[in-house]
Amino acid sequence: MREMIQAFWPQFVAAFSLLLSLGTAGHAIIYKRDSRAAVAWVGLIWLAPFVGPLLYILLGINRVRRRAAGILGEQSAHLASLESFACSPMELAAQLPDDRAHLIEMARLHGRLTQLDLLKGNKVEPLYNGDEVYPAMLEAIEKAERSVTLTTYIFANDRAGHRFVEALSAAVARGVAVRVLIDSVGARYSIPPVTHRLRMNGVPTARFMPSFLPWFTPYFNLRSHRKILVVDGRLGFTGGMNIRAGNVLADEPPHPTCDMHFRVTGPVVHELQATFVADWQYTTREVLKGETWFAPLDDVGPVIARAVPDGPDKDYDKMRMAFLGALSVAERSVRIVTPYFLPDASLISALNTCALRGVQVDIVIPAENNLKMVAWASMAQMWQILEWGCRVWMTAPPFDHSKLLVVDGAWSLIGSANWDPRSLRLNFELGLECYDVALARQLDGHVDELIGEARPLSLDDVNGRILPVKLRDGMARLFAPYL
Repeated sequence: MREMIQAFWPQFVAAFSLLLSLGTAGHAIIYKRDSRAAVAWVGLIWLAPFVGPLLYILLGINRVRRRAAGILGEQSAHLASLESFACSPMELAAQLPDDRAHLIEMARLHGRLTQLDLLKGNKVEPLYNGDEVYPAMLEAIEKAERSVTLTTYIFANDRAGHRFVEALSAAVARGVAVRVLIDSVGARYSIPPVTHRLRMNGVPTARFMPSFLPWFTPYFNLRSHRKILVVDGRLGFTGGMNIRAGNVLADEPPHPTCDMHFRVTGPVVHELQATFVADWQYTTREVLKGETWFAPLDDVGPVIARAVPDGPDKDYDKMRMAFLGALSVAERSVRIVTPYFLPDASLISALNTCALRGVQVDIVIPAENNLKMVAWASMAQMWQILEWGCRVWMTAPPFDHSKLLVVDGAWSLIGSANWDPRSLRLNFELGLECYDVALARQLDGHVDELIGEARPLSLDDVNGRILPVKLRDGMARLFAPYL
């Protein structure tokens, strides 16, 4: 036998490689929804034996197979109490100005898309940077009486993170039920990760989708990019801000980051909590239910709102479709703030169609990005946005990580999602759509401030790049699906 193996090992290796390539290529052909992605993976699999199939196994296969029936059943039970707050199209029409009645069509679309009710009676307050956000979140944790749930992508083991560890630990010591869920890759942005400190202090902590890859692979697929804090089942925080010292601008960190987060009260907090509960149940198999986690809620404000969960499982493609729905309905203005702008062909067409219909489309992105390849890839396709009348604005440092979409001065989408393939296809995200003129006016004012201090990017600027830069940006764009 040994002699046979020694004599024929090249044939054995070749046969194994062939079978591996056939299996992985077949999987990509059958299960990849995007034909371009399928072609790219099949090409890589056959052109790079062993390496291509291995990369596909690690990065190309969606391993998230939630036990949907059980988790969805629990979510339905949690949200059943919200029926009295459900907002009908007629009630929404009465809340909106007469010239924004077309937004009702978007509410219908998103209702079918999310299978969640649009809820009246909410209050949504914008908070800016860690200077405002962290004190508000910490105060809420310190006043918690029954429960605290927190999920985030990055929970840094630094000065800001330590303050949250102390507040969460004190809550546990008071007898508050605490659950903390941190993305496995996001936890590795600090060495050592903060998870050890949390567990040493008795804080029940779990990592979402643990990966055995080393820390330097921050783009491993299927990450939880959601940011949710719910206290006593009544008070919520959500948006795009991680927990790390760089967000506190008053401390003059070496790498400052601007960002936004939102304080939320009212019935829609239960939809935020239900999203956390589903993620926690998937990760730990523990079911959280009852008034400890879902307290009775009241009408507290004028905002009509709904959660928009998105992820590469049962919620696949919902955020991208929400973006497309908003762009198709817009009549006056579309205001986009995002740190990473790599829209696919359908979103590019929708943005251009908006501009051609006479809608003013403003896209605000950082002039200096913390992810260079993303910035290069974005610049390579920017001409497709500019040539049909969309306006692009480049904000000066510090880097702005905010994520906003405001349409026609009456509808806003806030949350964790970026305008890139990773957010819209590979990550678990959470958005919150809000129908309220006052809130939209406040967010429009913030966008106006950003634009007032930004420089416009013109088609001449893009076309005027020197050849080596164009080649660099074009090469980066080839990797756009993986950035």
